[in-house]
Amino acid sequence: MRLTDFWARLEEAFGPGYAASIASDQVLSQLGGRTIEQALKAGTETHVVWRAVVAAYPDRVPARLR
Repeated sequence: MRLTDFWARLEEAFGPGYAASIASDQVLSQLGGRTIEQALKAGTETHVVWRAVVAAYPDRVPARLR
């Protein structure tokens, strides 16, 4: 998954403002206790980060975006 696709999915699932907040503020255990931004900066592949987002927020991510 390209990085632009990742951000588009995150914004579609959470809205532009909230997506940015989640990416910078929410620590996900699935990412080793890092935020989305930290994981991406560390080189974690986008599809791995996206799976962590889906696991952490199963009720927020529509099935078509999974």
